[in-house]
Amino acid sequence: DGMMQGVNVEATVAMARAASIPVIASGGITDMADIRRLLDVAGEGILGAITGRAIYEGTLDVAEAQRVCDQALVDQGLGSGSNPDLL
Repeated sequence: DGMMQGVNVEATVAMARAASIPVIASGGITDMADIRRLLDVAGEGILGAITGRAIYEGTLDVAEAQRVCDQALVDQGLGSGSNPDLL
């Protein structure tokens, strides 16, 4: 969407619950705070995030976001490192 007004976490979780399949968050992601908010609810069926404009505008560092997502997988016992599909 490119609006960069923050991700609607509640609506994304509601969609994942209703669909009963993993959902990729899209729309509004602006910075690491949005990524962390999504990671907080990853167990609710959030599989990943589309971060297009935030990268182009320089408000989100891809390498940092990948490190944070990779560490979240390790912390949750779901992986041992890089998962390029998560971000």
